[in-house]
Amino acid sequence: MFDLNSIKVLHLEPTTVCNAACPQCAREDVTLYNDSSDRSSLDINKIEKALPNNFIQKLDKMFMCGDFGDPAATHETINIYRYFRKLNPTITLGMNTNGGVQNTTWWRSLGEILNQNKDYCVFSIDGLSDTNHLYRRNVKFSKVIDNAKAFIDAGGHAQWDMLIFKYNQHQIDQARDLAKELGFTHFRAKVSRRFKINPVDNLDPPDGFTLPNVLNPDSIDCHALKENSIYLAANGIVYPCCWIGTRAFNMSSDLLNLLDNNFKLLVDTWKENPYKICQRTCGVCKDNKTSFEAQWNINEVL
Repeated sequence: MFDLNSIKVLHLEPTTVCNAACPQCAREDVTLYNDSSDRSSLDINKIEKALPNNFIQKLDKMFMCGDFGDPAATHETINIYRYFRKLNPTITLGMNTNGGVQNTTWWRSLGEILNQNKDYCVFSIDGLSDTNHLYRRNVKFSKVIDNAKAFIDAGGHAQWDMLIFKYNQHQIDQARDLAKELGFTHFRAKVSRRFKINPVDNLDPPDGFTLPNVLNPDSIDCHALKENSIYLAANGIVYPCCWIGTRAFNMSSDLLNLLDNNFKLLVDTWKENPYKICQRTCGVCKDNKTSFEAQWNINEVL
């Protein structure tokens, strides 16, 4: 089973609630998630029961992202960060969000917490005022910018991540310039692997960009093993990583067998017949990057 003593990074999903309706998100796939029956969340009490104090004190990093929810969609997020920082004052704290929920007071509070040297909050902003909502459906661009400003002004370290589509590829330079003007520390842009695994009608990849061949990679370079990380889903169950966690509410019997017995069994599949989620995410492509790493077309410090 998982050796908690070796874990250095915890990926935590505090809630499955989200304000957005991004069409390629696992949350919008009815075979993976049903909001009426699968809605889940974590609070301090659940975390205290699931994670011993000495486990948290040994961590190098805890970040919130997840498969189905946005960490900013629950007020528990602030309390959870404060709890981790109290138990482990030097821990690196991070978050990924669409930035379109909560008010500026909430974001200022978050900025006052995520203000240590390596702390960060990734705002997923896919374009500008006329394009961001085309994929980040139900997210208001002006609200995202107001929240990001509040977070940055309070001392938080913000990063801008942009998904590139055909309709917004001409805005990359403008988005980068705006990120720098607002005080973001990093700007990254990528073409999502989901164009291959979850294509959506009328949602086109950008012209001139090609995705790596991830169907038959040469080998598996496991991200979770490389950074000694585990994923705690909003339903309170621990998985090796969030990619396997996408099956949290509809887990196939073969994966359930692998996880129930030993993570080593999952690793053993990599030798001859890699489990498909491992293969398409951490498979090494011809450029010696995993398919996950190879998505990034731009990765800049501003």
